Amino acid sequence: MTLNIGEKIPEFEAEAYQNGEFVKINSEQWKNKWTVLFFYPLDFTFVCPTEIRGFAKLESEFKVANAQIIGASTDSKHSHKAWLQKDLPEVKYPIIADTSHKLSNLFGVLKTDEGIAYRGTFIIDPEGYLRYSVISDLNVGRSVGETLRVVKAFQTGDLCPVEWAPGQATLGKA
Repeated sequence: MTLNIGEKIPEFEAEAYQNGEFVKINSEQWKNKWTVLFFYPLDFTFVCPTEIRGFAKLESEFKVANAQIIGASTDSKHSHKAWLQKDLPEVKYPIIADTSHKLSNLFGVLKTDEGIAYRGTFIIDPEGYLRYSVISDLNVGRSVGETLRVVKAFQTGDLCPVEWAPGQATLGKA
């Protein structure tokens, strides 16, 4: 089963690394907040740390928007710990260790021939429904600023035109 826009995220639990500790992440923790879940291919690579740092740099802005960031890859929690402690100590949000590929399959990002995740960005609303999904190939990083803009657009509850930015008028027809 792969999730589609408008579907509720099923209950799940996963292991993660966060800020020096191994933690459990579950779908209950996603309630009452907007959640940005992003998948990346591998630890210890070239493009991935640029994205992970990008999310860390804007994490406070996501928090102001009542949104939490959760990263994920198919690497182990031990790999996450070794990499983040060494190269990315500024990252405070959790990174899920999807070694079972359960979440990668659920969100439709698993590159099965290599057992790694494509770059996937998902926005889940406070009630647990998938509202946004972008999946891309391995070589090009995503725009964290665009992800934040989309979260804020959804939060208006209204129709937002092309290139809408926070503070601008919506179409007022929702």
